[in-house]
Amino acid sequence: MQYTIEARELTTAKTRSLSFDTAHRPVVIEARDSDEALTRYIHANESELVSLVRPGRSREAIATVRKEDTLYLLRVYSG
Repeated sequence: MQYTIEARELTTAKTRSLSFDTAHRPVVIEARDSDEALTRYIHANESELVSLVRPGRSREAIATVRKEDTLYLLRVYSG
């Protein structure tokens, strides 16, 4: 199954407020489930998982990851 991961930069040590600073191009990953897709994305980008939420009965997952001093909000969904 294919999963799309959209990433948005949240904050860095240099920013003053919580704002969506930079949007990155969506990445499509072939995986058995959203957990595997997220794990592959994290390893490929040499980042670490900070938090993971699955809203309601949705097939979507929302994660926060850190790479160096920057936090990213990830949206993981099939399709």
